[in-house]
Amino acid sequence: MDQRPSRRPAPRPPEGTPARSELAGMARSELAGAARVARWADSALGPGRGGATADGKATLSDATAEQAAQDLGLTAAQVRADWDTARLAGLVEVHGGRARPGWRLRAWNRDDSAVLRGWVALFDAWSLACPEPAGHAPAAVAEVVSAMPQVLSFLQLSAGPVPVAQLLDLLEQRVTELRTERCEIPYGPQPEPVAPQPVDDTPLAPLLDWALRALASVGALTYGDGQATLTPLGSWAVWVKLEQICVAAQSPAGNIEQSAEAMLRGCAQLRPNAARAEYRAWLAARPVGSAVTELLGAARGEDALLRGLAFEALRVVGAPAEPDVRAVLDEPTLRPYALLWLAEHDGVDPEDAHEVLTREEATWLWVDTAAAVADHGEAPLLVRHLESAVQPTVPALLDEVRAVGHPRTVQVLVALAAAHPDPALAKAVRRAAFQVHTGGS
Repeated sequence: MDQRPSRRPAPRPPEGTPARSELAGMARSELAGAARVARWADSALGPGRGGATADGKATLSDATAEQAAQDLGLTAAQVRADWDTARLAGLVEVHGGRARPGWRLRAWNRDDSAVLRGWVALFDAWSLACPEPAGHAPAAVAEVVSAMPQVLSFLQLSAGPVPVAQLLDLLEQRVTELRTERCEIPYGPQPEPVAPQPVDDTPLAPLLDWALRALASVGALTYGDGQATLTPLGSWAVWVKLEQICVAAQSPAGNIEQSAEAMLRGCAQLRPNAARAEYRAWLAARPVGSAVTELLGAARGEDALLRGLAFEALRVVGAPAEPDVRAVLDEPTLRPYALLWLAEHDGVDPEDAHEVLTREEATWLWVDTAAAVADHGEAPLLVRHLESAVQPTVPALLDEVRAVGHPRTVQVLVALAAAHPDPALAKAVRRAAFQVHTGGS
């Protein structure tokens, strides 16, 4: 008898949902200003032209904003607003002081999926679209952001205008639930009495007003006259999110509630497509930012297999992970993986991505991958791994492996010597392992 759990049906799109092409047209309309500024940046800030930003991060310099405003017939404030929207939607990317078009801009006129993904990326970033009100504790703001998916789901189920007072009541209930979950005391004996948690009496009405205004600014809802209504785009986006949750609930290997490390270990024996399905399910159940942070934390551990799998999961995340991946380039353990991830993200063919690595970085990655194979694979795999080395001969590989300083070098060489069927080569590898171990040459 098949003991697998029955699959839950995915939620149906709301009745009256426009066709995909119509939704893409709405998204293009919402993002028209952002696309216009992104195209201007593509022509005015390309290679050999002026810098885009003042701080090397993302903020337009005054001179650039004024130039764009003059060229496009806008105010500098409008340019800055459209620029921020373009970045959030993936229409423009900033690298250092340079701007370049995102892949979605290249596909803007021919690919409805690219347009809708761009708008959903903006929808996901609604809390960045408008400045949060001053004078509120960051924790309260974070609670409201965490609670808004339930508010949006209620708006979708209502399929029409909902009074703000009703939304405020729902928000207050959800925030109370979040605080209760955070303050739960674990079962078992407690070493000392737990001090009562202070009650946060932050008024939520101003924060709900901010959230609704921000969501209205990205085109997800209309807000006014004391009520809010999802737009067709907003209703469709909420349905997409609910569908993702259903997919996550059907996680075939049951890793959805695991930590990143445990999830990656659970995926280690899966075929690539099955593993990607697990990554998608695990990611769908978490905010993108915290998921990326957790995956990079797992990648920093001692298990080289988890390092490689973590970056495979980050490939599923895609563009939202780029700033965090770029930020780890200074970490020697993660740098080769990050360079390959960024190269593929930039459109380099995966088979050619290794060319972005220096010889030393490629050698370090070879040792790290060999460590993963030695720990989790079979001997023939380790022997075949020799073929992936960039060095043309085994003696050249051994010389560079000894010099690269990977902490697992000795164990890798010992395992390779034990696995290789050629006695002469195995002897040379054992000699190299001994030299690394003793510090000889």
